[in-house]
Amino acid sequence: MQAAGLPAAVPVARSAWIALAVFTLINLVNYLDRYVLAGMLPLVQAHFGRTDAQMGILSSSFLVVYAVVSPFTGFLGDRASRKHIVAAGAILWSAATVWSGFARTFDELLLARSFIGIGEAGYAAVAPGFLADLFEEKRRGRILALFYAALPVGSALGFTLGGVVGTAYGWRTAFLVAGLPGALLGVGALFLREPARGAADGPARFSPAKIGAILKTLAASPGFRINTAGYTAATFAMGGLAAWWPTFLERERGVPLDRGGFLFGAVLVVAGFLGTLCGGWLGDRLHARDRGGHFVAAGWGLVAAFPFAAAGVLLQDPALYWPAIFVALFFLFFNTAPLNAVLVSVAPPSMRASAVAINVLVIHLLGDAISPWLMGLVSDASHLGLAVLLDCGMILVAGVILLLGRGALRRELGLRG
Repeated sequence: MQAAGLPAAVPVARSAWIALAVFTLINLVNYLDRYVLAGMLPLVQAHFGRTDAQMGILSSSFLVVYAVVSPFTGFLGDRASRKHIVAAGAILWSAATVWSGFARTFDELLLARSFIGIGEAGYAAVAPGFLADLFEEKRRGRILALFYAALPVGSALGFTLGGVVGTAYGWRTAFLVAGLPGALLGVGALFLREPARGAADGPARFSPAKIGAILKTLAASPGFRINTAGYTAATFAMGGLAAWWPTFLERERGVPLDRGGFLFGAVLVVAGFLGTLCGGWLGDRLHARDRGGHFVAAGWGLVAAFPFAAAGVLLQDPALYWPAIFVALFFLFFNTAPLNAVLVSVAPPSMRASAVAINVLVIHLLGDAISPWLMGLVSDASHLGLAVLLDCGMILVAGVILLLGRGALRRELGLRG
């Protein structure tokens, strides 16, 4: 059964698939550069002699800049060539990653990591809208699942590269290796064919909206508000776990850093990849019958992830906690594609980059920009296991928010036809 208002599928141009492939590879490097630090955090901490709270700030620094800069790049992305913004962002964050490897002081490393946020803000704000203009609404969950499948793969490569290369050759070398591929892919983005804004939504022409109109439209959208609230809670939880779980395994479970980074990366790449694809597929299937289906897929995935995430923290036996971590990561990644599909579908084509950017601002400033630091504070005051367990509670909060918002999303998309 097809939801009312969804037209029949139309053929997809070859250039659209090429753009999806290039954007997905850039997204992979995006997350690799983001999480290489987490894979070798104890090495950097030992070098500079900092507390857990200070290391949490280092993990969060680029996210704060990333969130604050995103509205500006999003506003620009609704007006300028998006492929040029993508190229400039990838080259900039790659250069900043290489710079991280040469940092002489903790403050210089903090500054270099902050510049990564500027580069990633340009990319993250425009990429989902660019893809939405290439693929129609009924395909977007699956298309964005392919795009965001790079998130667990890139994150896992970052953890593994940081842990293995950092242990064998030093943390500076790991940063240098991580920073090179993004610049090459940024240059490749310049050769993509850019679609007209709203191309997949019909023949209408769209002119850029003014800031006041953008804010008014998004504030009036229940789908946007609920999406952002649920996504913020999920991002808080996932960002905190990503920053501290490898360190937790070393400190609380005695897993060597290189082995822990490799195993956590291996579990993440398989579970996260499968979870992202399954979430996108299930979201589109439910969406075809119920326009609130994307919230259902994301919400139940998060609810299902919570008990396994808690078990991964509480269990002592590796034969038990590694499977629990696998299942938790599988369900955690259910939300990625459905929530981004909702985001680009509730926002008018003329303001999609701005909508993504404002969403990025909120979910990161109130989510993973503060969770590593807050977890560091709890760890300094008590122990890291308690910090990780408390962070897991936000997974359940996120799932409940999205499930309660299903009806509002269905009504909003139904009114738009």
